[in-house]
Parts: sequence; structure tokens; C-alpha cells
Amino acid sequence: MDPRIPSLSGQPPAPTVDISIPNAARIYDYMLGGCHNFAIDRETAEKAMAAGRVSPLPARANRSFLRRAVQFMIDAGIDQFLDLGSGIPTVGNVHEIAQEANPDAHVVYVDNEPIAAAHARQLLAGNPGATIVAADLRDTEAVLNAPETRRLIDFDRPVGILLVAVFHFIPDSDNPAEIVESYLKTTQAGGFLALSHYTEDGYTPEKRARAAAGRAAYGTQVVGRGRTELLALMPGLDLVAPGIVYTPEWRPEDQEPAVPNPAEAEIYAAVARIPHR
Repeated sequence: MDPRIPSLSGQPPAPTVDISIPNAARIYDYMLGGCHNFAIDRETAEKAMAAGRVSPLPARANRSFLRRAVQFMIDAGIDQFLDLGSGIPTVGNVHEIAQEANPDAHVVYVDNEPIAAAHARQLLAGNPGATIVAADLRDTEAVLNAPETRRLIDFDRPVGILLVAVFHFIPDSDNPAEIVESYLKTTQAGGFLALSHYTEDGYTPEKRARAAAGRAAYGTQVVGRGRTELLALMPGLDLVAPGIVYTPEWRPEDQEPAVPNPAEAEIYAAVARIPHR
């Protein structure tokens, strides 16, 4: 197997990466019905689904929340977005949503995973209003001072900050609240923070055990957090109604299929307005 990532959009192959190892960003892409994944990602996802450890619902419900949150911000006048821990800009990505409504909208994706960054560069080639910063979102100075960020984001105006399905990979030992505050203190009043986060609040003991077994099998470190813990990540912000709810419950649109048990989405979602601080 060629260890290089195949070319996308006619660009040269990405740097040498072992694509015989499953990758979380590509598995997520597969769950969404995207095409930026490989056999090992599909095999891993299918095995996990067969074992009852995962289903496509959380990924798809989370992606729908992202679309609605971005559209909400655009309707509120936001035209620049910082997507932290973005993964591969796959099906229903931020820059397509934003630039369809406002061709002048700017989007900066941030991810430290080399495969996601390589794919993103190829996907965004030729789009002057969107870019990716290859950095760890925990290194706020590197993200905020990156030339790409400074070129596209004007921090003297409101910004939409997106933390979508990423902070459950940040352990308490990394002080997630401090990371969020580092980004918020650079932004102006009138901006927004969109947050979605894995939770085990709706799990039965059996499902919690299966989830733990899956994490152990694939070496995945995920921290489930509840509403109280998520509120602690957003002190002083003004929660937009309906507050912290499961992703299918956050302002669903009429044409979206109903989810009989929203807890099956396994991810909480919230959007909060950044006030004068």
C-alpha cells in the first residue's frame, strides 16, 4: 500500500503518512458519508458499529448542529469563523455554509493531525477566504498568532468560535476552561461560541461498559462531560435558547427527520453569545 495520501483536487500527494492505521478524522468523515477515508477507516467503523459501540447518528446529528449553529451566527451578522479542532473539512463544512450565505466570509480551520491538515490544504486550494492552521488548539498563542489566522480573522470585530466535537479529547489535566478563556479574551462582544461535547449522561451501565471497552480497544482517550461541567467551560457567556441540549434538540429545522430519543445522539450542544467583558 502506498503510504502517501492520494491527491485530492489534482494537488500533489500529501506528506508520507501511514494510512494502514485508522484515523479518527477519516472515520468521522466515513460516518458522515464523505469520501476522504480509506479501507482501514471503513473497516474500523464497521466493526465498532457491529459491536454496538458506535452508530452513525452521533456524527450526523453533530454535523447538522454545526450547520445550524453556523447559519445562526451568519444570520446574527458573523462573517468570520475560527473552527478549532476541525478535522477534515468534510460533508457540510463551515466555509461552504458561510460562503454560500456571504461570499466574503472568512474561515480558519485549526487541527494538529497531519492527515486532516494535508487533506484540508488540498480541499481549500484556490479559496482565498478559507485556510487551515496546523497547530494544537491547546497552544492558543500559536493559533492566534499564526500568519493564516491574522490574515483572515480581524479580532477587532466579532468572531464565531467553533469547538465542535473536540473538547471531549481534552482531559481535565489540560485545564480546558483556561483554554476556552484564552480564546474568548481575544474576541469582541457580539461574537459567539458554539460547543458540542460527548456525554454519557444518557447511558445505561451496559452501554457505558461497551463504550469503555471500545476506547480501550482502539486506544481512544475521550472524556464524557455533563451539563454542569460544560457550563463551567462557558462562564459569563449568554446561552442562546434552548441552552445545553442534545444535538438534535438544538433548534431543529422542520425538514430534518425527528430523533425519537435525542439522548442517542450522545452529544450535548450549545451556542453562547460573548457579552461585553
